[in-house]
This record gives sequence, structure tokens and C-alpha cells, in this order.
Amino acid sequence: MAKIELKGALSLHAGDRPLGGPDRIALLAAIDDTGSISAAARAVGMSYKGAWDAVDAMNNLADEPLVVRATGGRRGGGTTLTPRGRRLVQVFRAMADEHARYVARLGALGEASLHDLELMRRFALRTSARNQLAGTVASLRRGRVNDAVALALPGGQGLRASITRASTRELGLAVGGEAIALVKASAVALAEAHDDDGDRDGDVNRLDGTVAAIRRDQDRAEVRVALDGGGVLVAVLPRERVDALALAKGRPVQARIEPSSVLLGTTG
Repeated sequence: MAKIELKGALSLHAGDRPLGGPDRIALLAAIDDTGSISAAARAVGMSYKGAWDAVDAMNNLADEPLVVRATGGRRGGGTTLTPRGRRLVQVFRAMADEHARYVARLGALGEASLHDLELMRRFALRTSARNQLAGTVASLRRGRVNDAVALALPGGQGLRASITRASTRELGLAVGGEAIALVKASAVALAEAHDDDGDRDGDVNRLDGTVAAIRRDQDRAEVRVALDGGGVLVAVLPRERVDALALAKGRPVQARIEPSSVLLGTTG
């Protein structure tokens, strides 16, 4: 497992809308220094159009203009910051300095505390999938269209996912890296424990566990499975399937999941 490093990014918001981060603040500061949008764009490595798009977005989101086109004056016109824009740059820089000191203090925490911070970040993930399982990439087999990714789950069981090559690149997946598997409850099938009859597809994930709870409604049932080695899976299936398997709390069961039904995410 890669060593945990603590990093932080500071950004500004207008209500729930992002106003900007260090890049946009650097653009504002460069405009103030040069009096020119084109010179400022070059200084921060933006295109001219990209710089003006950023300026327009900030002006639209702020409570008053931050950048204005000036005419005349000591620079003979051009682009300038308003007093509000200059104050914003000063405040952001002061906040960034304090933020850097704060991150440095957190970085001095022990290894166990850094692992706890990583766990907190996982908790911030919001998804419609009922099942979220954190694991480590154990293997990655490239394909022409899809890649086969195998995760090692805590406790020793494994879970395979089939995702596009583009997704592998975008997520930055690599052997030894961490990933979170997302599985909808409706994509989890249940079978008798260690029963492979009628399923000759060796690619199907088979996770062993024990029924922890069953909640029934008129047509369907929600079954919580405590996985061997740790973790919980939730399956939603027709009531008649639960009855056919004679499922009950404490009974061993096998959860089956198609690799194509496993989505992967990262917190990086």
C-alpha cells in the first residue's frame, strides 16, 4: 500500500457554486500586476480565451465585479482589478498561508491518524449504490476495450470488475493502489453457500458470508450478508427467491456479482 501523504486545496465558493481556487486567484493577481488580460494569461499559463472565461465566471458569481476594463489612467487603459478584487486576492493569500500551516500540522500526525483521515475521506463519498467496499488493486489485466481489475478486500476475499480502458486511465488505477467498489443491491444474487451448480461462468464473483438480517415487503426482500473476513453486502431480490433458498439469519450464503456490475471509484 502506498504511503499516505496529506495534501490540501483551498477554494472559494459563492453559496454552493465554486468561485475559484489558487489558479484563478493567481490570474487575478497577475491582472493586477500587469494591467493586461493577455499578459496575465501568459504569466499563469492560460489561454487568452480561458482567462476571459474565468474572469467572466468570477464576475458573474461574485457579489460585485472583481475585474473591469479600464480606459485612460496611468496605464493608458487595459484591465484592472476593482478594490473588491484586490481585497479578495489579499484575503485568499492570507487564508492560503494559514491553510498551509494547518496541513503541515496535520502532516505531523502519526501514521495511524493519517489512516483515519483517509477513512474519513471515504465516508464523504456519496453514491446511489448501496454497497461500497474498499480494497486494493491486486491485478490489472488490459483488454482491447475493457480491463479486468481484481480487488483484494479486507479479510482475504476478492472482487473483480470489468471497466473500460478509458476508465482505468481516468481513475489512475495501478496494482497496489486503493479503489472503492460500488455495487447496486439489485445486482447482488444469492445462492446456497459453496454451490456452483448451474453457474459455469468462472468470471462471476462469489463472496461467502452469513445472513445477518432479512427485511421483507410485499414483493421483495432486502438481505444483509456479513462477509467472511469482514464487510457487509446488501442484496435486494424477489421474496420467492428468499423462500426458495430458505434463507434465515445465521445461515451461510454465497453472494454472486457479475464483474460488469461492479463500478470502481477512487478518492484521489
